[in-house]
Amino acid sequence: MVAGPLQAAPYDVPMDNPYLWAKSLHIIFIASWFAGLFYQPRLFVNLAMVAGDSHAERERLLLMARKLQKFATLIMVLALATGLWLWLGIGIGKGPGNGWMHAKLAFVVGAIGFHHMNAALLRRFEASANTRSHRWLRAYNEVSVLLFAAIVILVVVKPF
Repeated sequence: MVAGPLQAAPYDVPMDNPYLWAKSLHIIFIASWFAGLFYQPRLFVNLAMVAGDSHAERERLLLMARKLQKFATLIMVLALATGLWLWLGIGIGKGPGNGWMHAKLAFVVGAIGFHHMNAALLRRFEASANTRSHRWLRAYNEVSVLLFAAIVILVVVKPF
């Protein structure tokens, strides 16, 4: 039975279906990675606003940012690995008429770049060499939301 546009998908899908496991893990890892991408720039905003004489607060925020960077990096690797599993191993998004996948991959590259920019910003904060204002960092914080929205829309709507 094939589900139509307004019909629910059948529930008789076997639990050992590797596609469903790969897709589930990929969604979990993407959501977790982007949680880190959403929150880390917010820590940078707070770091930029810390008074110069508030060493304990600065160190606490730096510790949080370091731990989040490590966690987000591990989760990013798992997200990319499961994405490759879906794309290369199972063949999702391959073939003609899948321009949406190429666009999505461009935004994924952007998300990886954003992740590495966060690491660079963290190193600047650790070296007390940050030159960015809290206002700039607030605007920068929204980049991850735009990347996430673009990726989700491309995957769900598949506009081309």
